[in-house]
Order: sequence, then C-alpha cells, then structure tokens
Amino acid sequence: MSSKRRIRPLALAIIVIPAIFAALVVSVLYGAKNIDASTVLEAIFHFEADQIDHQIILQSRVPRAVGALLIGAFLAMSGAMMQGMTRNYLASPSIMGVSDGSVMAVTLCMILLPGTSNMGTIVFSLIGSAIGASIVFGLAWLLPNGTSPVRMAILGTIIGTFLGGIAEAAAMYFQVSQSISFWYNTRLDQMDLNMIKLALPFAGVGIALALSLSRSITVLSMGDDVASGLGQRTALVKGLSMLSVVILTGISVALAGKIAFVGLLVPHIVRFLVGTDYRAILPSSALIGGLFLVLCDVASRFVNAPYETPIGVVTSLIGVPFFLYLIKRKGGRANAL
Repeated sequence: MSSKRRIRPLALAIIVIPAIFAALVVSVLYGAKNIDASTVLEAIFHFEADQIDHQIILQSRVPRAVGALLIGAFLAMSGAMMQGMTRNYLASPSIMGVSDGSVMAVTLCMILLPGTSNMGTIVFSLIGSAIGASIVFGLAWLLPNGTSPVRMAILGTIIGTFLGGIAEAAAMYFQVSQSISFWYNTRLDQMDLNMIKLALPFAGVGIALALSLSRSITVLSMGDDVASGLGQRTALVKGLSMLSVVILTGISVALAGKIAFVGLLVPHIVRFLVGTDYRAILPSSALIGGLFLVLCDVASRFVNAPYETPIGVVTSLIGVPFFLYLIKRKGGRANAL
C-alpha cells in the first residue's frame, strides 16, 4: 500500500471503535450458558444479586470482555514499541522473554509469599517483566550480531523457555501447579474486576509514557545513527520505551497470564494500514489489538463448543503462520521493518 493510500488514523478509529463495541456486545451475550439480551440489559442497569444470570454477566462476562480489550491494547502497544526502537520485525513481549519473566516472578511470589494481595501480584509481575527484558536485551547487545532479528528471537525464545522452566520446576517442587495454572493456560473467564481496577493506574502511566515517546520512536526506527544525528538521546529513549513495555506487559500478565503473538502480529498490520509514524501506530495498535483479542476470545468459545479453548491456542493458530511468513519474507535481515 503506497503512502498516498494509507488510512488516516482518525478514519481507522471511526471504523474500529464501532467494531470494538460490537465485539464487546457479542462477548457479553455469548458463552457456555445462553442468556438473552434483555437479561443482559437488566443485569447491567438493574442488577439483582440473587439472580445467577446477573452474576454471570457482571462478575464474569463483563470483566472478561473488558479485560480482553485492555490486554490486547497493552500487548499490541508493547510490541509496536519494541519493534520500533529495535528495528526488529520479530520483536514482541512473548518472544523476547518479557512475558516469561513476569510469569516466573508471579510463580515465585505465590511460593514465597502465599496470600499476596492483588497489588503484590502486579508488582511482582512488573519486576519479572523487567528481569526478562533486561536479560534478553543485555545478552543481545553483548553477543556478536546478537541484535539481528532472527538471532534475537532465538535468544528470546531460549531465555523465555529457561525462565518458564524455572517457574514450572518451582511450581512442581512446592506443589502449587494448580494455583498457577491460570497464568499458563490464560483463562480470561477468571478475570478479576478488582485486579483490572488496580491495574488501570499502572496502565495509564505506561500508555502516557508510550505516547509521549511516539515521535522519538519514529526517529529511532530510522536507525541509531540517524537518530543521533538529529540530536536524539537514543539510550534515554530506549530506556524509557522499555520501561513502558515492562509496565504494559507486566500488568497484562498479572491480569490474565501469558498471551502470545498479539504484540507480534498487530503492529505489522497497523504499519501496513497507517504508515511508519509511531504517533499513529501506537494508538492504532491499541485499538486493533484490543479488537483482535476480544474476537479471539469470542472465537475460543466456539472452536470446541460447548468447551472453551484456551485463548493462547487461538492466537497461536494465527500467530505461528504469520511468524514463519515474516522470517521467510524478510529472510532474517536486520532492520527489515
């Protein structure tokens, strides 16, 4: 798509926002139990605690739909920032070990500090996200040609597998595997509305930081030499960008566990639609990422109805072929965005 035919961000928002509302409505209406639309409206506007259907709507389906929307937005923005600042078309939180670090930290938190509050879980998830990112990017910058897309993806996969292995081994040894299965199987139906409320201030900081850096990330995506030549403090921009990624990824994992490929797939779609300006890419990624994950969540209920398929399976069915397509098309070249 030539630059003259790019979709303007406002036009894209006009298309996507109604689609998001429609997807949210479908997400709330359909599930394992059939509940008609009138009951849904009654639950929202005239909630009665003794009505089971009302409880299902407000305590399960609404938090699930809202959670999927927010997590999709957070992961898509994180992936877009990672790809922009590293010029790596394979960069995403799930591939670069960021999500695995969060899962490991949450697991250790449950072992060492059982009964930790929701806020404590969020904090540990953020710390783990920072640890995972630091290890992968630190090693990549130390190893010869370590920042090339395929090598960095391999390194991220190795470190992610290692961190995940630590978490699983610790969970088995201390017999808490059942307790942490939520973070591995990503069951959005267990979304906690109180956790969402606690995560929103953190999300606000992460999103504000990302949007404030959007222009700098656009310059950085042209290369470090160009950015430095334009007077940009590249190390500072990368550090603040990674802080935003850590925050958005950490709260996503704390809310629902590890969800793969959203941060890889969505930014590529958005760049194709709106161009290479991250002032447009980041908010557009949030919108399309949220819509994408809500639709994947809805699809997970019908793949093997009446049983629910873990949403990670649905995103992988889409993401794995796309991942292989990127490698084949770009051939592992550095800076091939």
